[in-house]
Amino acid sequence: MPGSYAGAGDAVQETPARAWRSIDRFEGRSAMRAWVYRIAADVCLDALASGKRRALPMDLPGPGEGGVPPSPPEAATLWVEPWLGDDPEAAAAAGDSARAAAAGT
Repeated sequence: MPGSYAGAGDAVQETPARAWRSIDRFEGRSAMRAWVYRIAADVCLDALASGKRRALPMDLPGPGEGGVPPSPPEAATLWVEPWLGDDPEAAAAAGDSARAAAAGT
């Protein structure tokens, strides 16, 4: 929901803090997982509604001279995007082997 790694990181840190502060309001009418998921959604929506934006990293290019289209950001990790690599089949096979290694087989 936040649209950037920085915003997602902030939401990941804020969600358990909010859940901890409001644990006395958990009534048990639903699973705790659903309750925490709702808190996470509210954290993201609150951040979007407040209009607060995190400062951009310093390694971005400076302002352009005008008349020149802006260059893409130097940091490829700024925005959340799917990445499959050059060969999706090889990436899937590597993921399977990593899961097998983690399982101890």
